[in-house]
Amino acid sequence: MKYTDIAVIGGGLAGSTAAAMLGRAGVETILVDPHRVYPPDFRVEKLSGAEQIARFRKTGLADAVLRKAAHMNENWIARFGILLDKAPREQIGILYDALVNAIRAEIPREVETIIAKAVSISTATDRQKVTLSNDEMISARLVVLANGLNVGLRQMLGIERKIVSPCHSISIGFDIFPVSRPAFAFPALTYFSERPSDRIPYLTLFSVGNRMRANLFVYRGMDDPWLREFRLAPVKTLNAALPRLAYITGAFAIPGEIKIRPVDLYVNTGFLRPGIVLVGDAFESTCPVSGTGTDKVFTDVERLCNIHIPAWLTTEGMDETKVSAFYNDPVKKACDAWSIAKAYQFRLVSIDDALRFRAQRWARFFAWLGRGLLRRLFNSLTGAPRFHAASSSSSSLSSSA
Repeated sequence: MKYTDIAVIGGGLAGSTAAAMLGRAGVETILVDPHRVYPPDFRVEKLSGAEQIARFRKTGLADAVLRKAAHMNENWIARFGILLDKAPREQIGILYDALVNAIRAEIPREVETIIAKAVSISTATDRQKVTLSNDEMISARLVVLANGLNVGLRQMLGIERKIVSPCHSISIGFDIFPVSRPAFAFPALTYFSERPSDRIPYLTLFSVGNRMRANLFVYRGMDDPWLREFRLAPVKTLNAALPRLAYITGAFAIPGEIKIRPVDLYVNTGFLRPGIVLVGDAFESTCPVSGTGTDKVFTDVERLCNIHIPAWLTTEGMDETKVSAFYNDPVKKACDAWSIAKAYQFRLVSIDDALRFRAQRWARFFAWLGRGLLRRLFNSLTGAPRFHAASSSSSSLSSSA
């Protein structure tokens, strides 16, 4: 039996961030995950916007991790083949496994990492027992369950997952290359759907390392023939869905692997139990279209590790009253509510043909266009410099800050 204050189950984004934060704070912690090095996984590929990056900075890990990412300070926004704005917006391209492994590199040596799976958990008001696949056992004051989509442990504890929107969206990831020229003209691009009938909210292009990465989001079922067509002929299918895209990008090729990931929106019931907290996707899912998944992870882990766990460890026991303080944390609850509302709103505005949603789409179009015209006018009158993409190398952090 190994004894510790905190056992973190799952070493993805939420679990690795929690282990690094707790270890840095001097809290006795054990991290359990089956992978010594986190494997490739099509999930988060970009951090975007000052607010999201600010949430990451609250964990204390951002500066060290983001040195290993590609930084962009300008995002082109387009629709109908019209360039609406060249918006100054910080974006950071980094594949999910690279992000997780960079965070793991910041976990102090004092945090023991056990390469195994948790096969069972029993909870109580004082200490919790975790049994591992390698026959080891852990006794911990608190278990942080951060094992994402894996529902087995939750079901054993009587925590039930309820799917509230099956296949709410599908994410498609691939590399994209310019044809007959060395590079695209833009550092990053968000291209919004031209027709609601295509069921595409937007396509986003951004730098990862020395290549341009594309994330295309669609609202379709996994049995939709369109997905097969996209796999077989991605350029033809994308140009058919976004026929004026090439006005902005120029000719392009998609020669490599295409990754497709459907997402169900779900919540859990019966999660309030002594000695265990659920964070990130283990608590509830988010929609990648809304881009709020990392916001939720960083908010969950920051509030838990900076606010609640330090307070809980000052007194004996780990009952439901303590644990409920995390789930009722006003910052966490506000982030959760904002994330789920944005998931449904984005879908409606993207594909619903009702008059009010058509009006919203046109209002957004003219708002982007107006901002872009005002920005260009201001820059021409003041001689203000344009924003440019920073270098994609690991040394680019200081130049883009």
